[in-house]
Amino acid sequence: MSRMVQCVKLGKQAEGLERQPYPGELGKRIFDNVSKEAWGLWLRQQTMLINEYRLSPINPKHREMLEQEMEKFFFSGGSTRPEGYVPPTR
Repeated sequence: MSRMVQCVKLGKQAEGLERQPYPGELGKRIFDNVSKEAWGLWLRQQTMLINEYRLSPINPKHREMLEQEMEKFFFSGGSTRPEGYVPPTR
């Protein structure tokens, strides 16, 4: 049986993550309060941020920025989009 959480991002009961997706206290908060569906939304947001700002996950300053955006995305009203960002059309 899958683990259910009250997802802070979606505002509803939903299937939880199978394991903590990020280290430390932030990772624990995400595991306890974020659904699989919302985590998928974050992964798309993170990819957009990496591409638009040309971030490198191995750069400590870039990782810190992504961590701050992740916390905002889930717990502080949402992550921001880069100025002038236009989503791709399919």
